[in-house]
Amino acid sequence: MTKRALEIMDTTLRDGEQTSGISFSASEKLTIAQLLIEELGVDRIEVASARVSQGEFDAVKNIIEWATATNHLDQVEVLTFVDKGKSFQWMENTGAKVQNLLTKGSLNHLTYQLKKTAKQHFSDIADNLKEAAERGITSNIYLEDWSNGMRNSKEYVFEYFDFLSTQPVRRIMLPDTLGVLIPDETSTFLKEIREKYPQIHFDFHAHNDYDLGVANVMEGIKAGMNGLHLTMNGMGERAGNAPLASVTAVINDYFPDVKINVKESELYKVSKLVETFSGFKIPVNKPVVGENVFTQTAGIHADGDNKHNLYFNDLMPERFGRKRKYALGKSSGKASIEKNLEELGLKLSPEDIKKVTQKIIKLGDKKEVVTQDDLPYIISDVLDSNLYKDTVKIKSYVLSHAKGLKPTATVAITFDQETVEEHASGDGQYDAFMNAIRKVYTAKSKTLPLLVDYAVRIPPGSNSDALCETVITWKTEEKEIVTRGLDSDQTVSAIKATQKMLNIIRG
Repeated sequence: MTKRALEIMDTTLRDGEQTSGISFSASEKLTIAQLLIEELGVDRIEVASARVSQGEFDAVKNIIEWATATNHLDQVEVLTFVDKGKSFQWMENTGAKVQNLLTKGSLNHLTYQLKKTAKQHFSDIADNLKEAAERGITSNIYLEDWSNGMRNSKEYVFEYFDFLSTQPVRRIMLPDTLGVLIPDETSTFLKEIREKYPQIHFDFHAHNDYDLGVANVMEGIKAGMNGLHLTMNGMGERAGNAPLASVTAVINDYFPDVKINVKESELYKVSKLVETFSGFKIPVNKPVVGENVFTQTAGIHADGDNKHNLYFNDLMPERFGRKRKYALGKSSGKASIEKNLEELGLKLSPEDIKKVTQKIIKLGDKKEVVTQDDLPYIISDVLDSNLYKDTVKIKSYVLSHAKGLKPTATVAITFDQETVEEHASGDGQYDAFMNAIRKVYTAKSKTLPLLVDYAVRIPPGSNSDALCETVITWKTEEKEIVTRGLDSDQTVSAIKATQKMLNIIRG
């Protein structure tokens, strides 16, 4: 079967940069441009709007110098305006050779913004296209607000197409500028246009205001569009544009007769770099590139994956240079634990797996997700707990810290059926806690071991809500004791380690 080629134009550096608060530096724009064309394999990139700023000029000049040296010049496009040649002068100073001319695709925009007739607008455009050709500039045409034009002034839109069919234009670009289309409308409009103008190259440019960007793109493909405009991570004004990663996956899985040049395996890498440069955080549940989209959380899903991959779909993470993960939390089951142990190269007895699972579920009630990096600490904590009977319990405590006042602690300890309460101050919250404990043991004529080492560890790469392991070394007259505590709060983990010590010395 001969596949139909579909052009992909990425407009992250132009339309995507219209995301509120986003501004790429010249060097960042150059890096992204290089990755989009050479690593990701998009056919074209739209890199800027003419005459915006000196920074924009410098960025485009850098990109054009690189594109000229690497034979990519005709893949770099700039948004221009009908402005009596000012955009052309700007383009020529940068060396750019392809203009995407912004014109009016609806009668409302033409009448109320330009205050011109169709004949006047077409005359201005004809002059622009003639001058572009004389300057050696290739022209594509945007019909701004085209979707509302089709809704409210279709006669004007088709009159415009008739005019453009006689002009030196390579591509006519149809933007749903305000993101108002639903899939049925998209299909109807684009099929009508395709049938009436079969020889013209049309691009479709979808916005995502109703979260229908990808659905509308699918209708555009079915209707026979020649090109699509997309952005990395769905960046763009308001709710953004149709995202490149999602559309790439949809095309590869649901349009066997369509061929695109985008390399799936590079999507995640480029996506993360754009996230870093832009500061525009990718939602964790963003399809294909979101942090959690290849993570199974429910234990039943991990079990199903062990049994003939029952919870897999065609979006395999390896396609995008990623790996499937199995989250550890309150929904985890034995299968999730076993999957993570397998990746770490660890083996536990069925009884210990059961204990680890119970510990993770308990932690998950306080902490949304326990990471694989946390797992060795959890195992250590659980196995360490098997070494003693839990007969001394720190029933409750209050720790306080205020500026200008010494930290204080009130502690209640239970020995079998007896509960003893004490209050003390100290140089820090944990020191105050230990002073209160010493009061309890002094009243019982008992001596506490000496604390000789206190170490805090968190899993590598973890963040502020990571599990924290506190390892405390204690010295009695006969020996040293090492106890561990595990919690997402550092002080609580130290208190848990202390409770273990109290049970060990009781015997």
